[in-house]
Amino acid sequence: MLAPVSMRICASSSPGEVRIAVMDNGVMQDFAVWRPDMADGVGDIYRARVSAHVPALGGTFITLPGLEQTGFLPDSEGLGPLTQGQTVLVTVTRSAQGGKGVRLGARNLPSDLPGGSDPSLLRRGPTPLERLARYYPLAPIVIDDAAIAVLLPAAFHSRLTRVNCAFDSDLRAQADALEDPVVSLPGGMSASITPTPALVAIDMDGGATSMDRRPKQTAQFAANRDALPDLLRQLRLRNLSGAIIVDVAGLAIRKRRALSETVEALLKNDPLRPRFLGFTALGLAEIVRPRVHPPLHELFQSREGRLLRALRGQMQAYRGMPPDGRPVMLGCGYGIMALLQDHPGWMEDFMRLTGRVLQPVMDQGLPANGWRFDHG
Repeated sequence: MLAPVSMRICASSSPGEVRIAVMDNGVMQDFAVWRPDMADGVGDIYRARVSAHVPALGGTFITLPGLEQTGFLPDSEGLGPLTQGQTVLVTVTRSAQGGKGVRLGARNLPSDLPGGSDPSLLRRGPTPLERLARYYPLAPIVIDDAAIAVLLPAAFHSRLTRVNCAFDSDLRAQADALEDPVVSLPGGMSASITPTPALVAIDMDGGATSMDRRPKQTAQFAANRDALPDLLRQLRLRNLSGAIIVDVAGLAIRKRRALSETVEALLKNDPLRPRFLGFTALGLAEIVRPRVHPPLHELFQSREGRLLRALRGQMQAYRGMPPDGRPVMLGCGYGIMALLQDHPGWMEDFMRLTGRVLQPVMDQGLPANGWRFDHG
C-alpha cells in the first residue's frame, strides 16, 4: 500500500515495549505493540519434528525447537502422511492466542533456507515495525530511541527520523484509548466492546438524534452509517479477530440490512480481508476477521502487559528530569520478581530511557503478581 504524503509511522519506546502507530492527518490508521524479547513468532520458519498425527483433528502436532510448545499443522497444508519423529519445514501462520497454541503452515516457503537435518529455528519473521514499514513503503518512520534502529533492517534506515518523543500528547491519548472497552463515535454515539472466548460482541449505543427533524428510523440509520467507519477502524486498531457480532443502535431489524453495503465497503480497507456474513435474524451484523497476531486486549491484560504499562508510566514521569543518583525502588511479589529476572532487558531499557536504575526488591506483603513503586 502506498502512503499519502501526510502519513507517518511513529514508534515510541518504553521498557520492554515499542508502541507503533500509523498516523494520517492526525488520525490513527494502524497500531501495533512490539515486545522485542516476547515476539509472537508469526512468520518464523522452523525445521521441526513431528510429535503426533491426530486424524480426528485433521492435522499433526509439531514440536518447535527451542520452545516449550507444539504447533498444529493442518492436513490441508499438503505434506501428506507424517510419522512421529520425522522432521519437516514449517512456518508460524498464527500466534498462540485465546488459550490455543500456534498454527503452522508449510506452503510457499523460501527456497534459500539453510540445509541440515536437525530441528532448529531457520529464520525469524518480520517485527511489527518491519511489517508496517513494508505495508506503507513511502511513510517516514519517526523514532525516539536509537535502539529501535538497531532492530530494524538496514533497508529501512533511510526512512528514519529521530525525535525526543515519537508520541505527542494527542497520539498518546489515542493509543491509551485502545485499552478502553468503550469507544466514542461520531454523532455522540458510542460502542462497548466485549471479547469472550467464543466471539467479540460490540454493542452500539444511540447518539444525539433527538434534535434531528427527520423520522426516527431515518435519523438512526444515518447516525449508524456515519459511525460505522470509526467503529470498524477499531477492529483493525485493536486487532479484534475471529467471530465478531455488532448490534447497531436503535434501528428496526428490517432496516438494518440496508447497512450491508456500507459495512462491506469499509471492510475492504482492512489488509486481513475480513468477511461480512450479513445480518442474523436478530439483526446482528456478523463479521469474521482472520486470527493472525494476538488481539490488543490479550496483550494489555496479561501480567506482562500490566507491568510494562506501569513501567511506561514511570518512564514518562521521569522523562526530562535530571537523574539524582537514587534508584527507582520496585517492590515485587515473587511472580513479578521472576518475570523481571527472565527479562533483564526491561531494566536495561528503563536505565537507558530514564537515566535511572530500576531496583526490584522482593516484598513478601504483596501477592505473587503484585508490585508497588517506592518513591521515598
